[in-house]
Formats: sequence, C-alpha cells, structure tokens
Amino acid sequence: MSVDHNEKYIFEAEWYDKIASILKKFYLYYYPFDNTVELFDIKARKTFLRRTKCEGIQAKDFYVGATVTIFSRSIRITDYADCVTRTKLQTKMQKTFAIVKPNVVDKLGEILKHIVSSNFHIANIKMVKLSKEQATEFYGDTGETNVAYLVNYLTSGPIVALELLGDHAIARWQEVMGPEDSKEATAKEPSSLRACYGTDNIHNAVHGSENEEAAERELKFFFPDPKSGKTGPPNTATLENCTCCIIKPHAVQAKLTGEIIDQIQKAGYTISAVQQFCVNPFDAEEFLEVYKGVLPDYAAMVGELQSGPCIVMEIKHKDEKYDVQGEFRKLCGPMDPDIARQVRPDTLRAKYGKTQVQNALHCSDLPEDGILEVEYFFKILDSS
Repeated sequence: MSVDHNEKYIFEAEWYDKIASILKKFYLYYYPFDNTVELFDIKARKTFLRRTKCEGIQAKDFYVGATVTIFSRSIRITDYADCVTRTKLQTKMQKTFAIVKPNVVDKLGEILKHIVSSNFHIANIKMVKLSKEQATEFYGDTGETNVAYLVNYLTSGPIVALELLGDHAIARWQEVMGPEDSKEATAKEPSSLRACYGTDNIHNAVHGSENEEAAERELKFFFPDPKSGKTGPPNTATLENCTCCIIKPHAVQAKLTGEIIDQIQKAGYTISAVQQFCVNPFDAEEFLEVYKGVLPDYAAMVGELQSGPCIVMEIKHKDEKYDVQGEFRKLCGPMDPDIARQVRPDTLRAKYGKTQVQNALHCSDLPEDGILEVEYFFKILDSS
C-alpha cells in the first residue's frame, strides 16, 4: 500500500498577535506523513509559515476547538477548511455528551481521571443546577420511561455536564459507563463507572448520549453556540465564603484537570462551581491587572492565561468558619514550582507546575479577592 506523502488536513485557525493587537486568521495545513505544518495568512493572502517540522505536536492534537502551539504561538483551530478534512476527522473523531450525576459530583476528580485514562479529551465542562422544567425537557427527548424519577434525581443537586471527544466516542463512552442498571454493571462490567459509582438504574452515576443525533441535541442544550443567542443552564457559583482557583491552559492541555480536581476534593474542599473558559487577551489583562508592575512575569502570565482553555472553579469548605482562601493557598504552594518542590513538596504547584508562569494553578491572593475573582468569571464572563 503506497503512503501519500502529501495527504493533508486543512483547518481554519486563528492567533492573537499581542504586539500588533490583531487577531490573525489562517489556513492551517497539517501533513500526517512527516508531522509538518504550514500556515497561510487568509487576509494577506500569502504563506505565513512554510511547511516545516514542529516539535511537540502530533496528529491527535488537531481537531476543532484545540489549541496547538506552533513556534511559541498558541494557534486555535476554529473549523475544518475543506470537506475532505471534515469527512476524515469527523467520522473518526466523534463528540459525545456526558453527565456526572448529583450523588457523585464529590468524586468528580476520580471520574475525570478515569475519562482521560480511557483516551477521551474533555472538550468542555460546566457544573449546572437544572430546574424541573429543564430536566423534564432534557429527558423528554431521550425516550426514557421513568422520567419523573430521573427528573427528581437530576434536580436534587448540581451536575457536571461534559463534552467528550475521541475515536468513536459515543460507543466507547457507553462501554466505559457500563450497563444502565448499576447492579447489572457490577455483575457484568465490574470496572465500569456505573459499577464503581452507581447503586441502581436511576442513581447510576453517569449519563451518555445514545447516538450522534442525541449527542448533537444534548450538547446544544448544555453548551449552546454563543452565536445562537441561546443560553444553557446557569452555573452554580454561590459567590460567598469561597475562593477562586484556575487550572491554567498548559495544565489543561497536559490533561491534568482530573488529577488536580481529585487532589482538591481529597484535601477536603468542595468544588461548588466549575466551568471552562477561553479568556480573550483583554479579559486576561484585566483579570491579572493587580500584578502589573508588581511581578516581572506579568506579560507572560497574561500570555499563558489566554493561550488556550482554562478551567475555573469556586472552592468552598464544609466548615463555615474555615479560612478557605488562606488554607487553599497553602494547598497550592509557592508561586515558583521549583521552590515549592524544595519547601512544600506535597503542594499542587510542586506536583504539577513547570515554571513560575506555567505553575499549574492560579489561586486568590487575598481574602477579599476570592469572591471578586469568582464573580469576574461566573457573573461577568459567563454570558448565561
């Protein structure tokens, strides 16, 4: 069988040029044969980067919604640019919708780790609280018979909605979940999520889309296209007795979200809101403005925050009198991961940070900043 040296995938992509303050749009060509890339500037109608090898990226990094780093530039893939690429990648790389149900939200980190180890990419995440009407509308479309029980259960507490990407994701996610009835799952698929975390056919820990049509409909319900003018179910931020934690883009890209959330939950904290944000350059500057002129890394910190999707959380503690902001800072550790590894090796930055800028997490510095930072994301930036 001959190998096509010129087989290529073509995507529409964009990069924000901070120096010129311009959003540049490209055609991004990727050649799987030799792992080379090429960038064509759409507006200038000329080649921006000649076909060249690019270290640290591979075929699985190229999909719509991904951010790929090409020679220190964070290029965001926004769409397929031709039918061939769409057909090839959409059939292989599927998306599906998943829910982590109310009684296992406190095990969210463990479940996300399981999802990542099963070779899924978490393309979107949001904790929401459904109203009875929303839950009825959602289940009314699924053809379920015991809708009333499901609605009561799904509205009994916050749930976490997920968009998962992967090869043949719909069928594979069904396998990872296991049979609908947790008792049956325990007998037949003891390592499945419903066997490990569910109790019966209603309280069965997780939900997944039945087929492509259902996946499309369910994803639109929870993650509507901003251009549609519709809003999904509201976030669950309480904006009281809380602190803010952001898993930075480099850590999200390194698939550390589940690990970090698991450590936070096991340290006794409650995650009362979680959502993925893609922060634009202006918002990144505004959010980090307190560090301007204070930290020499300010510009690099702004660059990191806008370099790809980040995951923002509202962190609380069951004990109302607990100094959640101060104690959570201790769990995160010193800003410089090298120092953290020497003096506080059990902290999150010691375990997951790379440099002072790519130190895995941002957390609120001062007690009054906690609520303000949570508000900034969950009230101001979240359009719903």
